[in-house]
Amino acid sequence: MYDCLLLDDDRRTREVLARLVDGDDFKARLAPDIATARRLAGERFPDCAILDLDLPDGNGLDFFKELREQGEVEVLILTGQGTIDTAVTALKSGAIDFLTKPVEPIRLESAMLAIRRTLSLKAEVNNLRAVLRQEGRFAGMVGTSSSMQGVFSMIEKAAPSESSVLILGETGTGKELVARALHRFSRRADKPFVAFNCGAIQSSLLESELFGHEAGSFTGAGKRRLGYFEQAKGGTVFLDEIFEMPLEQQVNLLRVLENRQITRVGGESPIDVDVRVVAASNKSATAALEDRSVREDLLYRLMVFPIHVPPLRERREDVRCLAQFFLDSLVRLAGIPKRFSADALAKLEGHDWPGNVRELRNIVERACILSDDVIDAGCIVFDDHALFRSRGVSQASIRPSIGGAVTVEPGMSIAEAERLLILTTLDCLSGNKPKAAELLGISLKTLYNRLNVYSASAGA
Repeated sequence: MYDCLLLDDDRRTREVLARLVDGDDFKARLAPDIATARRLAGERFPDCAILDLDLPDGNGLDFFKELREQGEVEVLILTGQGTIDTAVTALKSGAIDFLTKPVEPIRLESAMLAIRRTLSLKAEVNNLRAVLRQEGRFAGMVGTSSSMQGVFSMIEKAAPSESSVLILGETGTGKELVARALHRFSRRADKPFVAFNCGAIQSSLLESELFGHEAGSFTGAGKRRLGYFEQAKGGTVFLDEIFEMPLEQQVNLLRVLENRQITRVGGESPIDVDVRVVAASNKSATAALEDRSVREDLLYRLMVFPIHVPPLRERREDVRCLAQFFLDSLVRLAGIPKRFSADALAKLEGHDWPGNVRELRNIVERACILSDDVIDAGCIVFDDHALFRSRGVSQASIRPSIGGAVTVEPGMSIAEAERLLILTTLDCLSGNKPKAAELLGISLKTLYNRLNVYSASAGA
């Protein structure tokens, strides 16, 4: 039986509605004002609510928003003829329907039927999700370990809210999958999910990419362009590698988080934006504060709800199911059945996985190519170097001579010489990509593109 919170200041209306609602599927709890409704919701959060808009101690629409911030609830709005515009606003905010007073029983019956169907469907989805979680599957992620089950629980708790989330974890742990799961299980799921890598673009262009620009605002700006925040209207903006964002741009992001407004480059008027911000970094919050790569006020604004994604070496019990998951995907694509031998699985479980889940996926794909129908230990070929360290490049592939100089051997291709110069420069600068790009005379985006090519070719 579903719990229905019925909020109306008119006693007769409450009693009539309660008689109509009470039955096999619903049990009504009555409240004459918002204070009482808030207390009842605190005692037991309702499955659905019928809310009047004009109340003695506030507005029903405000209480509706308050409920939605606390959890998932289906809401039916009651309104007089003079407040239909407000009811329409409530529908846009997620109410399932609105009824005008005096309420027609057949309209109420139809609305409650729609609510019952919605709640029943949600229950089925939640049951299916619980079964998949027991099998280690959750929104594209795989893991039966207690640490990953904890991550799944955090996602379920954070997804329905509107709070900012900061996802922390090493490279290759699946931070974007967590962000997509937060979006998928939120009320914004039918709106855009827009991902942006804060370190993959020049600082001078970052503001335009995020907030857009007006025509003629700078050289080459021939027409108005909407930034990612406007493109994600009603949805989620995922800011990956947030601590790579220049400090001067972090001020603008903080202003957006606080005021929910952006100003296009070259524009004068602020524009309201309705988006949820989810950010991620492979650097710990403590390290980011120590090296001053993040403003403290922005960090606290982002860390309303932090989620830490554990490295694969800390959840070795997930290696076997992850490997099987990747193999099953490859087999479906190729149409050729393959399986792991016991010694192959043992070899996988004994590895430290510096590149985390991403490295495991590449190793399984490589083994699938090398093997026949059975993938044995001989097909499991690990790299001799840490291919996916936190900087995302191979350190063993860098061959500087003493003092950081680069040795260009006779017959070396220009592409290889360029690769050696870029990786050696990064090594000498302790992975500082913006500084390396400046010294090399290339854009930061070009640097990232080169590093992506090197990582892909090394994993082939």
